Amino acid sequence: MTAYAIAHLREAVPHPEIAEYIERITATFEPYGGRFLVHGARHEVKEGGWPGHVVVIGFPGIAEARAWWDSAGYQEIAPLRSRHIEGDIILVEGVPEGYDPAVTAKAMRDALTS
Repeated sequence: MTAYAIAHLREAVPHPEIAEYIERITATFEPYGGRFLVHGARHEVKEGGWPGHVVVIGFPGIAEARAWWDSAGYQEIAPLRSRHIEGDIILVEGVPEGYDPAVTAKAMRDALTS
């Protein structure tokens, strides 16, 4: 099942280390089947607030996403970003093929009536 690394990164002052991080990150996730799905794109806030930027990297599964995050290659470059950009980063599994939200809603209704 597909998994994602999702980052909500706050605005930052441009810095050479951030440029280096961007130059090097692809080589860290490609061995794990990762690829950028969202990077450097404008976003449109429809509800709430979302200052900064969003980055989404897709992986074949959660094991590959975790292996990338924990890899020596990524951990070596992560400080280039984290020293200059505040943000929140999560790893999350996608829904399985054929996912039906009505099944989730039914389970919720059943739990509320029991």
